[in-house]
Amino acid sequence: MRGGAASLCGGIMSERRIIGGDHRVTADQHLLDVAHEEEWKQRAAWRIMKFQAEFVEGFDAMEEADLGDAIGVYGSARTPVDSEEYKLGVELGRKLGEAGFSVITGGGPGAMEAANRGAVEAGVKSVGLGIELPFEQGINEFVHIELDFKYFFVRKVMFLKYSRGFCALPGGFGTMDELFEALTLEQTGKVGKFPIALIGTAYWGGLVDWLRDSMLGQGKIDPKDVDLLKVTDDLDEAVEHMKQAG
Repeated sequence: MRGGAASLCGGIMSERRIIGGDHRVTADQHLLDVAHEEEWKQRAAWRIMKFQAEFVEGFDAMEEADLGDAIGVYGSARTPVDSEEYKLGVELGRKLGEAGFSVITGGGPGAMEAANRGAVEAGVKSVGLGIELPFEQGINEFVHIELDFKYFFVRKVMFLKYSRGFCALPGGFGTMDELFEALTLEQTGKVGKFPIALIGTAYWGGLVDWLRDSMLGQGKIDPKDVDLLKVTDDLDEAVEHMKQAG
């Protein structure tokens, strides 16, 4: 972990921590490449130490952050700053902050930046859990506490361990990945009461219809599984739903 200079941002200590390095070929790409493991440092068994180090450093940083109750907010990095969706994300982050929640995002631009921005405006801790990618994305400027991870699965653990619930703004594959990870853990009882709110009925309605008509209709899930999702356009309702975390 490389610690950067600490600074004050909105009255809250800001800290940058990079877990791992900055590479064009990512650690995940190396991990999943079975064709080039000649070098001992690239062998799968040796990577266990890298995983362990990233977990230890991540846990230490998040514990030091002392977030209290926090909510994870997902959403697209492609959301334009001048869009209504971006404004919605800012308002969501602000309302979560006003309700006493810290806000955790993937730290990127778009919807993630919007939620972090709202958290800063509300005066609560704003966290960005970045990820090493083959293209440059960067951490947005509205993050007090920044961690950059090499491995997606370590980053997911940090999201799930330190969030009491999730709010999903309109997003793409990454948002879906994180959403269904959380749904699976709650469905299988791996986590306690973990509220999930999907913000935007027009955007998410088709997905929920498919879950109900196809998955439930063909007996792949139970009726109660569909109820794990709260779909709403009302941010106050979403925030109240987050308070149901157990």
